[in-house]
Amino acid sequence: MRDKTQLNSRAAVSGPGDGLVKAGGIVFVVGAIATLVTMAPLFLGTDPFPSVAYAVCMLMGVGFLLAAAGVLRGIAVQRRQARSAT
Repeated sequence: MRDKTQLNSRAAVSGPGDGLVKAGGIVFVVGAIATLVTMAPLFLGTDPFPSVAYAVCMLMGVGFLLAAAGVLRGIAVQRRQARSAT
């Protein structure tokens, strides 16, 4: 009989850069939504949002950089583990 409290072993293990990748994804999505919201008045013919709203769109790039840093961190740790194993 299998214990129901046991987690999936793959889901329970978190790599060193996984937190950065998740945070980067969330920040990217916030920036993407902000981009859609700020571009909508241009297509609807209404008054555009203030400049601060366009600055929030830059979160897409910040999120992408966070996720890339997480991926690179994970790669670096795996390379170190591979080198120490040999």
